[in-house]
Amino acid sequence: MTNLQDKYKKEIAKKLASELEIKNLLGLPRIEKVVVNFGLGEALKNANALENTIDAIKEMTGQAPVLTKARVDISNFSLRKGAKIGCMVTLRKDKMWDFLDRTMNVALPRVKDFRGLPKKFDKAGNFTLGFKEQTVFPEVDGTKLDKLRGFEVTIVIKNSDPEKSLKLLEMLGMPFVKTNI
Repeated sequence: MTNLQDKYKKEIAKKLASELEIKNLLGLPRIEKVVVNFGLGEALKNANALENTIDAIKEMTGQAPVLTKARVDISNFSLRKGAKIGCMVTLRKDKMWDFLDRTMNVALPRVKDFRGLPKKFDKAGNFTLGFKEQTVFPEVDGTKLDKLRGFEVTIVIKNSDPEKSLKLLEMLGMPFVKTNI
């Protein structure tokens, strides 16, 4: 069990239940999964892009990614149905908590000119944050990369709405901006 998971179970769950006035602990908002997604349109022309990204995502998450393929043909982009255009990893349980802990405490502070995350959630209360490069994770060796690539991390929160999700992530220590701009 990671420190973040232990903190959630021992401290945050009870505090969150009292603040949200939820009597049943199963009704609390909780993190169900974390999805790490790399979109690689350049993989159509550069086969090494996909290989390098697969290696980077393995190092970041400790799990092999699933290749994502195009669903339709788009002639303006020279895209054909079934072409490999990205990769993604879905993290659950211990790997999810470990990745979240490293993201909040290691990767985000390494982002250049980082001042906090915007408080923007979807209607279901899920939170997506984007990174401009993989090297914010110390596991990724920047000398082995051919190019810096951006990626998204989506935190899927169950039993939630935007307000509940914000409260949960703030209690976990997610560094949001102090005021909405």
